[in-house]
Amino acid sequence: MTVTLLLLCLFAFLAGFIDSIVGGGGLIQLPAMLLLLPGVPVPTVFGTGKVSSLSGTVAALRRYLSGPEKLEIRWRTVALTALVAGGFALLGSRAVSHLHKEAVRPLVMGMLVVMAIYTFWRKDFGSLHAPRLSGYREVLIGVVLGASIGFYDGFFGPGTGSLLLFAFVGLFGYDFIAASASAKLVNVATNVASLFYFATTGQVLYKVALPMAACNMLGSTLGARMAQRHGTGFVRVLFLGVVSAFILKLGWDTFA
Repeated sequence: MTVTLLLLCLFAFLAGFIDSIVGGGGLIQLPAMLLLLPGVPVPTVFGTGKVSSLSGTVAALRRYLSGPEKLEIRWRTVALTALVAGGFALLGSRAVSHLHKEAVRPLVMGMLVVMAIYTFWRKDFGSLHAPRLSGYREVLIGVVLGASIGFYDGFFGPGTGSLLLFAFVGLFGYDFIAASASAKLVNVATNVASLFYFATTGQVLYKVALPMAACNMLGSTLGARMAQRHGTGFVRVLFLGVVSAFILKLGWDTFA
């Protein structure tokens, strides 16, 4: 168990590092947990992973908010999106045992392909911070985004941060750094809601979850610091890399 725990902590660190910048940490952490914890029920794996993910997301958010540059975030919209996302994440977590995740993979893979092509084609995508929504329209899109992404995170999970990052850049007009911070705030809400469900139903292995959480926090802090230091261009390149890897992973799981 000691070797297994060390490997899980290593993957948690890597997941936190990637997730703090562009999302997609679940692409690293969840498969590793499913592989290294073969006798553990899937809902318990999900619940244990949520402790690690939440810890890392909080650490990354704290780093972004305390950074040297002032982030221009529409707090009302982001907070409302986070609140709705949290509620729907709880519903998604409850649906884990009743729905087939295999049906979700092709849809998510299609969305990620579109995201990758669009980001690669638009060279200036995410380089400028120019919020384009306001008033009722901004609130409505925030609610729809929170509901859809929140349910997805509670139900399936991997790629949530990348989907949120793309949405905050593409829909709201944020640059990649402000979008990363906003995505982290929403992701905190979804992770809290999902973890609440898994914890209250006894589906968390704390002796595994807590060491992984510490490593995820370390990786997240370092990743957020690197994103702030190297700017939007670095985040854009890493975003394309993570999304491409996620497409390949989902494609393999779906068609292999």
